[in-house]
Parts: sequence; C-alpha cells; structure tokens
Amino acid sequence: MAEKVVLAYSGGLDTSIIIPWLNENYGYDVIAFIADVGQGEDIDAVVKKAYATGAKKAIVKDLREEFLNEYVFPTVRAGAVYEHKYLLGTSIARPVIAKHQVEVALAEGATALAHGCTGKGNDQVRFEHAFQALAPELKVIAPWREWNLVSREDCLDYAEAHGVQVEASRTKIHSRDKNLWHVSHEGGELEGTDKPVDPSTWRMSNSPQEAPDREEVVEIGFERGTPVSVDGQKLPPVQLVELLNEIGGRNAIGRIDIIENRFVGMKSRGAYETPGGTLILEAIRQLESLTLDRETAHFKETLALKYAELVYFGLWFTPLRESLDAFFSSVEENVSGTVKMSLYKGNISFISRKSDLSLYSADLSSFTMGESYDQKDAAGFIKILGLPARVRAQVMGKHKVVAK
Repeated sequence: MAEKVVLAYSGGLDTSIIIPWLNENYGYDVIAFIADVGQGEDIDAVVKKAYATGAKKAIVKDLREEFLNEYVFPTVRAGAVYEHKYLLGTSIARPVIAKHQVEVALAEGATALAHGCTGKGNDQVRFEHAFQALAPELKVIAPWREWNLVSREDCLDYAEAHGVQVEASRTKIHSRDKNLWHVSHEGGELEGTDKPVDPSTWRMSNSPQEAPDREEVVEIGFERGTPVSVDGQKLPPVQLVELLNEIGGRNAIGRIDIIENRFVGMKSRGAYETPGGTLILEAIRQLESLTLDRETAHFKETLALKYAELVYFGLWFTPLRESLDAFFSSVEENVSGTVKMSLYKGNISFISRKSDLSLYSADLSSFTMGESYDQKDAAGFIKILGLPARVRAQVMGKHKVVAK
C-alpha cells in the first residue's frame, strides 16, 4: 500500500500540477485538503478538479468562523499591521489551514505533508513552522524547492503536458490569494516597481472614480475589542465581515500597493484589498482612543509591531504569541462601544465615537475652567518634571561645558 501525503490544495496553478508531480516522483496517494477560509470559489468544482488531476481523496473543511474568531480577531485586538500598511490577510490564514492540514494527516494515517509555496516566499515558513510545532514527525515535501520548474511559464507547460486545466494564462499570470479578510495580488506588472497596478487587477473594491458620488455612513459596534454589529444589528462573524467588505469595497476603501520586506530577506511588491478589515481597524483605533489610558495605549503600539512580525513571519504557534494574546485580551477588556464613519471615494471620516467606558471628560478637556482641574497644580508638576534638566544645566554652567 502506498504512503499518503496531504497536500494543502487550492485548485490554482501550483497545487494543481503538484498532484501529478507527487504521483510521478514519490508514488504517494495524494489527499487534497481544501480549507474554506472564504475564498469565494466553487468548492465542488475544486474537489472535482483535485480528483481529475490524480488525487485519491479530497477533504473539505469550512474554517471561516474559526478563521475569524481565533486568528483574525486576535490580530484586530492587537492592532497588528505589518510595516504600518499590510493587514496580514494572507499571513493570518496560513496557521489555521496548516493546523487542520495536520489534523487531516493524522486522522488519515498520512506520513507526509505538502504545500505549493515557492522557495522565495514567506508562506513556506508559515506552513512548515506550523507543521514542526504541531506534528514534527511528519515529512514535509515542498515541490518548488525540488523540481526543475523555475517560472510560472514552466508550470503552464507542465500543466498542458499533463492535461491539467488552469485559469492562469501566459499573458495574465497574477498570483492571488483570497479569503474573508482580503485578496492579495502578486506577479505580472507588480514584479516591477515603476508601473501602476493595472485596473483589471483589483477584485474586491472599486476605484475612487468608480465609487458612488455620495457618502455612505456605517456604524460598527465592538465588545471587548471584537466587532459584533453593523448599524446596530448584531451579526455573526462571517456575515459581519462579508457585509463590511461589501460596504468598504463599493466605497473604494482598503486598497494598498506596497513594497514589503519578506521574512526570507528580499523586498517584494504586492497589491492588497482589505475593505472590511480596514473599516474595522480604523474604527477600533478610534474606540481605543476613548477607552485606553495613555501608558497602556502607547505600550500596546510597541507590542502590536512585534505581534505583526510574529504573524507575518509565520510564528503563530509560539509561547510568545500566546502570551501576547493574553496581554491584548486584557487591554481590550474595556474597548466596547460604537464608532460611526462616513465613507466617500476611498476616504474615511469619523462622525461619532461612543462608549459607556469612555475615559474622555468634557469638563477636563474644555477651555472653560472648571472645578475638576486646578491650574495651579500644573506649576508643581512642571517643576518636578524639569528637575533633571535644571540639575544638568547647573552642572554644565558650573563647569563651563558647552552643550552639543
């Protein structure tokens, strides 16, 4: 009996040719694992394609709710954005896919795991680090690091030679990754840095020129740092994100075109669309400005950068990430309320921020002097604050030291 390998299968160009390649080069029985994280594809068609290209078995899991609740929303509570722009849409999906791929392998008695990630990208690290953390006894096969195919054109040639039907073409060979949180675009015109994103590349959002000529108002409600409602209506996670994707997308929200630093050391260019996620992140920042004290808010920003790196680098299944989750969950305990926004041709402006746990005091902030703040206290505060500066000035003056 042949050994079994579980392949993380999407039905795209790379994983479609990996099935016959594994059959030819390893003689394994290939189990295609299809994770539904909201990519919006015809899953039945993907299953049929897996069997048509040589898979012995295809297993589908609907991971959409788990993906949002246990992976996406923790990054929201953390405020994690890689290099200040990327909302981690592809990065955060990999650990949930890898986790269930391992579970399938163990349940099916497989001895190996496989993926379609290239040897240049971040995803190979994300998958394989998860594999090592969850089932280090399983062999890992990464065809892109073994075969002699060096380009997407080579992959298309291989597909044609093996009768594998693929959507990619020689004139438009973008690599895309879509889930509930975003869609990413790489390749094609994006391989250079001197050309704009082709208008036909975008999938989830309008351009500002295509967006409606009127503002749209949307209100997002949060409980303990987690989005729970839109326009006053409580919604389950999947429905909430899908609705915000529609609202943000039609108003040209959430497009970015960036040069990023990959974990493996090179720079790459990617175009990303995260319409609903952008609305959620912008809204929770406003709510945090009401409900978090200064020291906590500033320290949270520091740790958010580290959390974003952990997600981007594929280090999800680590004690540090788990510990940071505990910190952020504690911080967000009082981040509840609503934020109302006006959307217009890619712009977001804020109409209202409300929370029963707000630390904002109109009496303290007002230019009108009230009883709750004695201005005379400021003199002592400033004098104590300036003590080190005064001592240094006296020493420097005494010894005639010139400040540099």
